[in-house]
Amino acid sequence: MSSIFSGHVGEASRIKSQESLPAPGRVLFMIDPQHFDVLAAINPHMLQADGSLQAIDRVKARAQWDDLKAAYRSLGLHVSVLPAESSCPDMVFCANQTFPFLNRDGAPAVILSNMADSTRHLEVASLRVQLEARGVRCYELSPRSEQTLFEGMGDALWVPGRGLICGGYGFRTHASIYAEVQNLTGADLALFELRNPKFYHLDTCLSVLDRDTALACREGFTEEGWQQLHQIFARVLEVPLEEADAPGFACNAHCPDQKHVLLQKGSTRTLTLLSEAGFTPIEVDTTEFIKSGGSVFCMKLQCVWDHWPLEH
Repeated sequence: MSSIFSGHVGEASRIKSQESLPAPGRVLFMIDPQHFDVLAAINPHMLQADGSLQAIDRVKARAQWDDLKAAYRSLGLHVSVLPAESSCPDMVFCANQTFPFLNRDGAPAVILSNMADSTRHLEVASLRVQLEARGVRCYELSPRSEQTLFEGMGDALWVPGRGLICGGYGFRTHASIYAEVQNLTGADLALFELRNPKFYHLDTCLSVLDRDTALACREGFTEEGWQQLHQIFARVLEVPLEEADAPGFACNAHCPDQKHVLLQKGSTRTLTLLSEAGFTPIEVDTTEFIKSGGSVFCMKLQCVWDHWPLEH
């Protein structure tokens, strides 16, 4: 299975265009990087060339995280900072633990992830407590098994204003779980099989910029998936492999307002593509986090609502 549209396989003509369905809101949260580290290699980027674990400079990581937070706030987003558990070195990558949506009552909600690696399960439980304290409804999927793995916005990406989710599967998320995601969200789905271990999450090879534009690396997709991407988006900006792979991670960019694009600095070809397409790139430095396999998009969760339901 490579694609689902409106619950059916391969029917690209059935993609909806509903402006009322989720587009990015003004609320964004980040997880404090106090406990960020590389303690085990759960993706290929966590290892150095000699096979040893990447070493994190925590002072540098903190400065980079602070700069990213400041960049978001400069664009007018409300950035809430949530604490991390001391035993969760990967919790800073808060795109992974949940998937935000509006439930059938229009209330803020998230789907809780079934993380593939057992070392990350506590992250989800901790975040659930924090989100419920803020009035966000948290929905569970079927109990964790090989067939129910799901890693939130690491693999599931909203297309703004179209009621459509691009969903990756193959490494951290199982294709069959998207039936439950669709049932909860009411969204259409387009699924993409991931086979390249360097692109273990969809957000490492695809960034949805607006309803018609995506930034993507061809080497992250099957040929069928690449063709499907072009069916969905009028413009696919093709990022060269040397910039999409570490240390560039250019496809792990984030466009919070369908205009500005935050991405790791130094990807000159990608910067040109974005500028020529009418976007405003904002370069940031996330090199310490790329050692762990994540950059800008991984380090935040942008909600689909404009205010926290409750002050906290």
